[in-house]
Amino acid sequence: MASADLAPAYAALILADDGQEITSDKLSKILDAANVEVEPIWASLLAKALEGKNVKELLSNVGAGGGAPAVGGAVASGGAAAGGAPAAEEKKEEEKKEEKEESDDDMGFGLFD
Repeated sequence: MASADLAPAYAALILADDGQEITSDKLSKILDAANVEVEPIWASLLAKALEGKNVKELLSNVGAGGGAPAVGGAVASGGAAAGGAPAAEEKKEEEKKEEKEESDDDMGFGLFD
């Protein structure tokens, strides 16, 4: 990526580090001071995307994960609460199906061999 592409993001980081509100006007002023030419739409889009967000918190939680719940977690817990045994049997059946499908995948040759 060219530095002009990243310049609005760097300008937003400068504003966040200084504790300033991130607006398109402030982003444009920083970009003008740095002699970086960027279309005004990018500053306004970035300002709207970061509106009401704590940029420092976003940066500190980049690799933390956590936002999405596990798929099927509610189903598994609901099944266990209802009876327990049917959920265990269903899990075993799924494992058997997966094992059977995996054995069908490898037929001894590849598509491009």
